[in-house]
Amino acid sequence: MGIHRCIAALVTVLSVYAADPSSVMNSKRAARDSAADTDPGSAFWRDAPAVVASGDTRGREVPGHRTEVRSRWTQGNLYFLFICPYEQLYLKPDPHAAEETNELWKWDVAEVFVGSDFKDINRYKEFEVSPQGEWVDLDIDLSKPHHEDGWVWNSGFQPAARIDAARHVWYCFMRIPWSAIDTRAVATGNQLRINLYYSQGPPGAHQGIAWRPTGKPTFHAPESFGTLKLVE
Repeated sequence: MGIHRCIAALVTVLSVYAADPSSVMNSKRAARDSAADTDPGSAFWRDAPAVVASGDTRGREVPGHRTEVRSRWTQGNLYFLFICPYEQLYLKPDPHAAEETNELWKWDVAEVFVGSDFKDINRYKEFEVSPQGEWVDLDIDLSKPHHEDGWVWNSGFQPAARIDAARHVWYCFMRIPWSAIDTRAVATGNQLRINLYYSQGPPGAHQGIAWRPTGKPTFHAPESFGTLKLVE
């Protein structure tokens, strides 16, 4: 009876989670692909569905850091646009956006964690872009002792960034090839596991913003991921 009660409780929790609309992000189909579009008012982005990340990993509101994230998709790629307010940018000196920057997470970055494996949730991909256009992509496997070694993987994703210093906002664009994140045929209704993050500020004033709170000091908590759904 104890096992049956545990299973019943788990099913109930999963049902509640699945029914929670705040855990679902829609990605709207686009008629054509786009390159390096960081303008939220452009034809590509203005009608895209959006979610908001405004709390830390524990779910506590972080004033002044309301981060909007939009998504679109085509047969070839999955897109994200981050609109990131900031108080004080914390940037890597001597940036090199033409090549991958390992340990980019030590500075300000927008981050997408996305996986298509609903059975082994410890496997997913990580994409990061800085306000200076630097980038890193990682093939994450949390069952390994040093999952950060996954940075040697190359997804072929396209990053772009733009800083609006007058408004204290920066914009992050990501174009991720489907071949890097999902083996299924791309189709309306497909779902992926996802979480969205924004690391902002220097040591001592650092803020870690999460769309879905992890309940931990780390972003690497796949059990907290939400769902990305492809819609028309």
